[in-house]
Amino acid sequence: MRMLVLSDSHGNYPLALKAIEKAGRVDRIVHLGDGIEDARIIEEIVGFPIIKVPGNCDLSAPEPRELLTVSGGVRILATHGDAYHVKSGLTALHRRAVSQEARVVLYGHTHIALAEEMEGILFVNPGCLRYRWPDPSCAVVTLRPGKASALILPVE
Repeated sequence: MRMLVLSDSHGNYPLALKAIEKAGRVDRIVHLGDGIEDARIIEEIVGFPIIKVPGNCDLSAPEPRELLTVSGGVRILATHGDAYHVKSGLTALHRRAVSQEARVVLYGHTHIALAEEMEGILFVNPGCLRYRWPDPSCAVVTLRPGKASALILPVE
């Protein structure tokens, strides 16, 4: 299973559409907040549901701030990340992942792309798609039973 992960589009859904085009065939799209309205627009355009969690800028969004799911046989925790103070490090988010037995953690908020394994857990931040952001990016996560990998893709 291939999953496209987006975050922090902040109203720039056209660049998110370019990310979808660049990623090629994907089975699922995830948007990690700070642009949940963008996720809703994209959902209408692509014609299938997008997994979405609101960010700290999505104040009136009714969706839960965190989602635990299983895709491709892998347990995934998706959150924007601000509640775990990810700008100060991944310690709190790592604790949450361990408590939820997640093998993959998808988060945003920092605007800095990252794909790194820590103690058997893959942490993926797709980066930012904000207007005039110097290095806009997204991530493609590939899931196989018991295994996950991620690739950060620049989007221009």
